Amino acid sequence: MTPIYRTEAGGRQVRERYAELLRAWPVPNEHRRVPTREGETFVVVSGREQAPPLVLLHGSGTNAAMWMGDVGTWAEHFRVYAVDVIGEPGLSAPARPPLDTQAHARWLDDVLAGLGVTTTAVVGASLGGWLAIDYATRRPGRVTNLALLCPGGIGRQTWGWLLPALLLKPFGRWGVRRTLRAVAGLDMAGAEDFLDGMTLTHRQFLPRRDRLPVFDDDALRSLAMPVLVIAGERDAMLDSRDTARRLAGTVPHADVRVLPGVGHSIVGQRDAVLAHLGVSHAGPRP
Repeated sequence: MTPIYRTEAGGRQVRERYAELLRAWPVPNEHRRVPTREGETFVVVSGREQAPPLVLLHGSGTNAAMWMGDVGTWAEHFRVYAVDVIGEPGLSAPARPPLDTQAHARWLDDVLAGLGVTTTAVVGASLGGWLAIDYATRRPGRVTNLALLCPGGIGRQTWGWLLPALLLKPFGRWGVRRTLRAVAGLDMAGAEDFLDGMTLTHRQFLPRRDRLPVFDDDALRSLAMPVLVIAGERDAMLDSRDTARRLAGTVPHADVRVLPGVGHSIVGQRDAVLAHLGVSHAGPRP
């Protein structure tokens, strides 16, 4: 199996940092380790056991910790399952099956079965958005609602960021931080702790090299469930205008929002997602 870290010691550093973040999870939670055909999958579970399920799928180069600013609100209304995606710097197996097959849908079949979830709403970001769409198109009866932040696989994937990233790479930690600010848009106020963690991760982590498959029009037209898509106007990795254009033609019922001045990292949308899921933050639990 292809390693996902530059060194064993580097991987250990990333996992130790992640363990610190998990200890600071903002609401009561439990950790589940679900056996799947791709290896063990780690899930942080929050919220009332009887509440409707909500599955969270993070982006590439991160883990379930990316949801820590949102999960406190969502767990008031849902049984929230923050899944560590396989092959990413969390606590799940390092497996990276091909993206252009049913492998990831089958992996999610196993995860949901292990959690006892039959149907669920799904929130996905970037790669996690791609995984959410892939699953919804292959298993439409199992996904009741989609909320997608800067999802891959719809608009064109862009590569203009690659040369600046390569030029900054020799500058170590400083260069990685500059790249994350420029490419991921992690330059918002209050993001320093998260940026520190991401800097450590990206100095040690070996990201996926395969291009995200683009969903064809027929696949997108099959998304009959409610769909919310929030993208950043200044996304350096995905063409958000192209995303909006394609969705207008294939998923006309989708609520598509392109945020002016925002890059690839979409934050501060927890109430918008909650409203899309049919819940007012101040309102009663479903």
